[in-house]
Amino acid sequence: MASYLETAIEIAREASALLRDFSKRHVGFELKGEHDLVTAADRASEKLIVERLRAHFPSHSIVAEEGGGHAGSSDFCWFVDPLDGTTNFAHDFPVYNVTLALEQSGELIAGVIADPTRDELFTAERGSGAFLNGQRIHVSTVKRVEDALAATGFPSRRRHQNVNVHFFYQLAMLSHGVRRPGAAALDLAYVACGRLDLFWEFHLNPWDMAAGVLLIREAGGCCTDMFGAPLDLRGPHVLADNGLVHDETVASFADIFAGKYRHALPELPGS
Repeated sequence: MASYLETAIEIAREASALLRDFSKRHVGFELKGEHDLVTAADRASEKLIVERLRAHFPSHSIVAEEGGGHAGSSDFCWFVDPLDGTTNFAHDFPVYNVTLALEQSGELIAGVIADPTRDELFTAERGSGAFLNGQRIHVSTVKRVEDALAATGFPSRRRHQNVNVHFFYQLAMLSHGVRRPGAAALDLAYVACGRLDLFWEFHLNPWDMAAGVLLIREAGGCCTDMFGAPLDLRGPHVLADNGLVHDETVASFADIFAGKYRHALPELPGS
C-alpha cells in the first residue's frame, strides 16, 4: 500500500507545480456547461496525472473529473480531481488543490490532497493515520455545534435547484459560523486536521471527496450522509465531522429536512 501512496504523493506534487506555473501566467477559462468553468490548467493537470498513473498502474481504473480517465481491468480505482476549486483558480483566489484517492474493491485505501498555494500536503492510507506535511493530524475536540466552525459549498450548476441555503442559514445561527471557501477537498482536509469541526455539502462527486473522507476517518472523525447513514461516494450528500458533534448535527439536519427551523429568516426592511 505504501507504494500506492508514495506514487500518489509524487504525482500530486508534480501536478501542484504545474498549477503554480499556470497561475503565474493567469490563464483564461471556458464554460463546460451553463455555469461550470474549466481551464487549460485543469486539462494539463489531468493529462499529467492520468499519464503517470497509467505508467505506474496500467491495469487500474481511473475516474477523472475532466473525462480523461481509463477503464482498467482490476479491483483498483483512482479518483482524480486535477484542479479542485477551478472557479477560485480562474479568479486568482488562492483556494484550490490537486486530489487523488485510491479505492480497492469499494474501500478507500490511500488519499492525497495537495495545496499548491500553501505548500501543504495532506496524506492518508488505511489503518496508518492521516498526516499534514509528514506530521500526524487529528480532528478537533469540539463537543457542541454551538462551539463549532463549519464549512459547506454550493454547486456552480443547478443553482436554482439547490436547497443548501436553508442548511447554511440554520447552521450559521447555531454555530460559530459557516465558511464557504469553494474547494471541497480542502474543506474535508481541514476537518481532518481540526481547522474545521464539520463540513456538509450536496451533490459532490467521488473525486471531490474520496481523499478527504479517508483523511477524516484516519484522523479519528466521522463521515456519513446528512441523515447519518453510511456514506456513499456517489450519493446525494455528505456530512463529515469530528465525531463529537455528529449526532447533534444529524438531529439539526433532520429538523431542517422536515421544514422545522429553529431560527426564522429575518425580514427584509420595508417588507
